[in-house]
Amino acid sequence: MIPADLRAALELFAGLPRVLVATDYDGVTAPIVSDPAAAHPLPGTVEALVALAALPGVTVAVVSGRDRATLDRLSGVEEPIVTVGSHGAEWAEGFESPLDAAALARRDAVLAGLEEIAARHPGAAVERKPLGAALHVRNVADAADADGALEQARRGPASVPGVHATEGKAVLELTVTDASKGRALTLIRDRVGAQAVLYLGDDVTDEKAFAVLESAGDVSVKVGDGETAARFRVRGPEDARAVFEDLAALRA
Repeated sequence: MIPADLRAALELFAGLPRVLVATDYDGVTAPIVSDPAAAHPLPGTVEALVALAALPGVTVAVVSGRDRATLDRLSGVEEPIVTVGSHGAEWAEGFESPLDAAALARRDAVLAGLEEIAARHPGAAVERKPLGAALHVRNVADAADADGALEQARRGPASVPGVHATEGKAVLELTVTDASKGRALTLIRDRVGAQAVLYLGDDVTDEKAFAVLESAGDVSVKVGDGETAARFRVRGPEDARAVFEDLAALRA
């Protein structure tokens, strides 16, 4: 169900000549699942995004912490929808900043360090990414053990100079570049000349996206529980789908 104040904001947003509609993937477009490789879009959500992308003056983007190849494969979205991976660092034309030899060495060290930690904590898993790796502890049975694994990662690989840590829900991601979803949104906004941006996100990493939505008409939506700087909140992916569907109807 869409709150009345959000519905009013969507009505104003839908009437602007050129807009950017952007969203996180996991937890918004796709429900959170125990196996990240099985995170598929909620039925109807991608169809709503495709409908929006087909309307005049609308650019649609999916901005995720996943590497772009995995994001494209799991989501199934295609052009003209824009997909940006690795928390804003990975675009269709390549990485925002190419990795030099020192960055590649840091990336390999991060991966090795996280794999050592995961091996000591049953249920923990490491997701390899082009710019680093993520330590997932969602499937660690004991909460204290899960917290211990994350703390070891913070004190170990995350403390290496040149490594950037991003906290998420039961995950710590380490990268060797300082990308952000907020910078990605700003770049897309500038490229397409959007007068306003709608962004939906569910995780800590999405707060950097919410932080750049300061223009009148921008609409920031937190999906789920937790503290947030977003102006609006919905309960879960089903409500997020309703936001996209209602916006498509209003715009049409």
